[in-house]
Amino acid sequence: MDNKDTFNSVSNMETQLGSLYQSLSDLKEFLAELIEENHSLKMENEQLRRLLEATAVKNQKGLADQKETSQTGAGEDKLFDVGEGYDNLARLYHEGFHICNVHFGNLRKEGDCLFCLSFLNKK
Repeated sequence: MDNKDTFNSVSNMETQLGSLYQSLSDLKEFLAELIEENHSLKMENEQLRRLLEATAVKNQKGLADQKETSQTGAGEDKLFDVGEGYDNLARLYHEGFHICNVHFGNLRKEGDCLFCLSFLNKK
């Protein structure tokens, strides 16, 4: 092997190492995005579990109250109170979720949302 062949071989190795380094860098960025998305989904999942628990407890209390009312025969059966939907949306917003039409149901990551707040102030 002469010097020219050795030089070409080293140049090819350098090119391959550069390509490998770029691939490694791209993989690292992708992994960082996956970790961030995983963390976000874990937080959202935790909040949804708490919300589901609270809703289940509220529904059980509501069913018990409804049975009590039907046994005594007093009052009318109502599915929803006036303003209950608004109250539910306000509660969701305070639990950290968007209620605006732009990002509805997504987790709020950066403080208050002006769209959500303008919706809440329309009442």
